[in-house]
Amino acid sequence: MALSNTQYNVLMRAYEERQLKNRRIVVERIKEVYQALPHLLEIDDAISSLSVKQAKKLMDGDETALAILHDSLNELVREKHLLLSQHGYPEDYFEPPYACRDCKDTGYIGGKKCHCFEQAAIDLVYTQSNIRRILEVENFAHFSYDYYSDEQVNPATGLSSLATVRQAVRDCHEFVRTFDTGFHNLFFYGDTGIGKTYLSNCVAKELLDSGHSVIYFTAPSLFHVFEKNAFDRLRDSDEDYRRILECDLLIIDDLGTELTNAFTVSQLFLCLNERILRQKSTIISTNLGLGQLAETYSERTFSRISSSYTIIKLFGNDIRIQKKLKGQSCQAT
Repeated sequence: MALSNTQYNVLMRAYEERQLKNRRIVVERIKEVYQALPHLLEIDDAISSLSVKQAKKLMDGDETALAILHDSLNELVREKHLLLSQHGYPEDYFEPPYACRDCKDTGYIGGKKCHCFEQAAIDLVYTQSNIRRILEVENFAHFSYDYYSDEQVNPATGLSSLATVRQAVRDCHEFVRTFDTGFHNLFFYGDTGIGKTYLSNCVAKELLDSGHSVIYFTAPSLFHVFEKNAFDRLRDSDEDYRRILECDLLIIDDLGTELTNAFTVSQLFLCLNERILRQKSTIISTNLGLGQLAETYSERTFSRISSSYTIIKLFGNDIRIQKKLKGQSCQAT
């Protein structure tokens, strides 16, 4: 969904409020440090006076004024930083605490929308805010291996459920580590409740925290967007597709839970194929087996996934049921 004027204004007001808050913080910090370190005020006054003095000399034709100013300012700045560090203040204490240092909380870099603006627009348009709250819980820091058995073994690989998920977590960390230097996709499949969505969320959290744009969709929601864009001619669909096709990471959760028909099959192929061509990463999770995937979405879609994705099969006991039983057991004791 393209941003309406109202939505754009909402985002820009948020940036303006952030800038205003930053200015207030800097003013308060300056007051605090000047009171604690009066000599710092003297240094700043000296920097201002010297700049004015040398500027006048430069205007009067003194060609050495600029070099003298440069050397003198460097010495005063070094003295300032030393004084701050000696009293426990970081050198950048007077810098605004930008949420995004790339655009300095303006939303734009050189007249183009910053990556933080793109993600803010995604969050607003696709109502991703709930995902943010989920990611505070579902992330690598909170991931637990306790629900995976070392006794259940996949005969095809010889690996236990525990060993399999440990390898999956390593694959996810590698996916994040090499995200900016290579092109990778992940495909999680297996029974319900074994951590497929959780691992997708772990990756999403890492990439969002490092300033990448991420869009999360359940399969029914994604195809609903495609349907609206295809059949509602009153809508401006260009921005919708641009974001879905160009975001750094697209997550399609629970593929196979949508109402499958010729339209969804073709749209899935077009979406995945276009993102592969653009070298934009995608994570898919599904309860479908690989045979069901090929049967449901066509051999050409299966071919794209099998050749361009790291395919990870998770197995084990339903974690949600385990948690529920564990909770009941704790209550009983």
